[in-house]
Amino acid sequence: MFSLRPKPSEETDPPSWRERLKRGLALTGARLKEATSLLRLRPSIDEALFEELEAQLLSADIGVHATAHLMQALRSAARAKRLEAPAQLEAELRSALTGLLKPLERPMPAALPSPFVILLAGVNGAGKTTTIAKLTRLFQSQGRTVLLAAGDTFRAAAREQLQEWGSRHGVTVIAQQGGDAAAVIFDAVQSARAKGIDVVLADTAGRLPTQQHLMEELRKVKRVIGKADPTAPHETWLVLDANTGQNAVSQVKAFDAAMGLTGLIVTKLDGTAKGGALAAIAREHPVPVRFIGIGEKPDDLRAFEAADFCDALFE
Repeated sequence: MFSLRPKPSEETDPPSWRERLKRGLALTGARLKEATSLLRLRPSIDEALFEELEAQLLSADIGVHATAHLMQALRSAARAKRLEAPAQLEAELRSALTGLLKPLERPMPAALPSPFVILLAGVNGAGKTTTIAKLTRLFQSQGRTVLLAAGDTFRAAAREQLQEWGSRHGVTVIAQQGGDAAAVIFDAVQSARAKGIDVVLADTAGRLPTQQHLMEELRKVKRVIGKADPTAPHETWLVLDANTGQNAVSQVKAFDAAMGLTGLIVTKLDGTAKGGALAAIAREHPVPVRFIGIGEKPDDLRAFEAADFCDALFE
């Protein structure tokens, strides 16, 4: 009998990354769509329109400085191109936001030193341990071997959680009962060098930027890693929960001052309307966004690309 049901392959074809990104950024995109709807409704470009648009961008959690930058770009474009229809500003806004975010886009190099040591930090609840598991899967998909260092010696069960992820992915986890985080990560780097491991992912305890004794420990961890390998850590990444919105900027500033950040991983973008905070980071304290996360699955962590990000917001 003829059936209207799709073939099994059609049923199970997963959505593309572009589709998942659009879906994941839906809450943030809804805020920006309120701004673009305003452009379609107004009859002319005037100062009142710019003021209303500015308010909409601020409500999208883009931040005061980034919003001022975007508004200046829109005003300049309207004058230079002699724009008359407000709808014409939508393309200008999209272009200005993409241009603002573009400097945050910095892909990983194809050739990496061995072992390639990545030190990860972040506040409690940012999704650091889950992100390490996703990174493990990502590097393994590239044919690289991975070793994990359980440097979170403060949080209860943190070591066990990382060991469980290590078991699932078939990778070694260097851990100690209690002990010193710097010593754990030092041992991990030495072990990786001896075994020819490609990548070391070093976890650290979640902490608030105001906890100066814990921030000092991060500095110590970084110094001690340098004793195991003078060129390491090769990357120092902060894991940010997108739900923190504008607070993300202060986190970036504090952790960068303590550790010298080389990258950010922004998680949980699928559960917040505050993804516009990336624009605030780009304007106030730009640190490359290495990856963004839009879900719980391993392949929901992807390299950040400004154009794709903005396309997903506006479509």
